[in-house]
Amino acid sequence: MEKEYRLAKREDFSKVYRYGKSVANHQFVLYYLPQPKLEHFRFGVSVSKKVGNAVVRNRLRRMMKEIVRLNKERMAPHYDYILLARKPVVEMPYAEMEKSLWHVVRKASLIKKNDSSKK
Repeated sequence: MEKEYRLAKREDFSKVYRYGKSVANHQFVLYYLPQPKLEHFRFGVSVSKKVGNAVVRNRLRRMMKEIVRLNKERMAPHYDYILLARKPVVEMPYAEMEKSLWHVVRKASLIKKNDSSKK
């Protein structure tokens, strides 16, 4: 994920958790906060130690970031996003994970307006 699309600072994460809204399904929780001054979105990922060991957590982080990177044109701009992984995501193959992730984004109504493709 390119640097301008990353949500990296602790204070930014805290702001999104504190003032943002959240949407969830069984595999993911998506926190989002409008940022009108940004021309694009920023994206952060969090995977708890409860999900698995470091190898598992890093693999999940890489997969989640890659799903968003490959489809970043579908994400609504002017937002900060944080995506949390829950335990059931560990056993999921990539395609199912992708479907579940976009389900959460759609549930929050954060897919770009001009995007007519559905998965």
